[in-house]
Amino acid sequence: MIPRLLTLTGVLWLAAVAAADEPVAILADRRINEASGLVRSLRHPEVFWTHNDSGGEPCLFAIDPKGRTRAKVRLPGAANFDWEDLAAWKDAEGRAWLFVGDIGDNFRLRPSIQVYQIPEPDLPVDPGHEVESERPRLWRAAYPDGRHDAESLAIDPRDGRLHVVSKREDGRSAVYAFPVVLEEGRALTLEKIAELRFPLLEHTGKRPRDAAMATAACFAPDGRRFLVATYTHFYEWRIGEGETLAVALRREPESIRPPLLRQLEGVCYDADGRSLWFISEQLPTPLWLLKRP
Repeated sequence: MIPRLLTLTGVLWLAAVAAADEPVAILADRRINEASGLVRSLRHPEVFWTHNDSGGEPCLFAIDPKGRTRAKVRLPGAANFDWEDLAAWKDAEGRAWLFVGDIGDNFRLRPSIQVYQIPEPDLPVDPGHEVESERPRLWRAAYPDGRHDAESLAIDPRDGRLHVVSKREDGRSAVYAFPVVLEEGRALTLEKIAELRFPLLEHTGKRPRDAAMATAACFAPDGRRFLVATYTHFYEWRIGEGETLAVALRREPESIRPPLLRQLEGVCYDADGRSLWFISEQLPTPLWLLKRP
């Protein structure tokens, strides 16, 4: 059963209690010019993974909080049709995985979306030398209710289940879940678990619809928080002990307004499960940290 359409009019608005006035860093690597996803490494301390948007190389970049590139990793056999987000997960055996969401569809033409999965790579000794990942696994999936644009991919660390959040200019979004067990070589069908409507809000330098379009999503490391970003706001849901995301999404979220970025399209939690790292498309590419006690 799909929860009722949740219109976010009663959200709890929170001030950004420790937002910096300036980004932590500006990325030195000008090849990262359309940063459209961000995830914290599960293997390498003080390292993040990011990638460029549609039409870019099928590559991931490892960066650090000083804005330095630590690796460029090419996914063999992959294509960047419209890469939009990243997720990371550590399985029961302790192996870290990266998931690349090739899920963008501005014109709603794609019969299916796809997600690439690779083991999180080692960092090369020479960061200027491009390396290849292991050959990725590929998961293809179709929505149960037609075609949608999406820019948000997240994985629940409690069970490894992938989730996609659709994006529309009117703020009407839905949350879809991949099957719990993924099967290679066959088309998967997503499960619609929630409908949301993000409010159109005034913001200096932005259109009201910018506040309503979902551009990134992530889970906290312990799976107890789920966050969706728009171009101007963060919306965060608390997830109770033993509670599913679908149940948590029936409640009103907390809302945080981060510093204004040109095109906010990547966000992830820090290791503390509270503070937020985020990034923007377009050069110069900034890396921000929003500290939350």
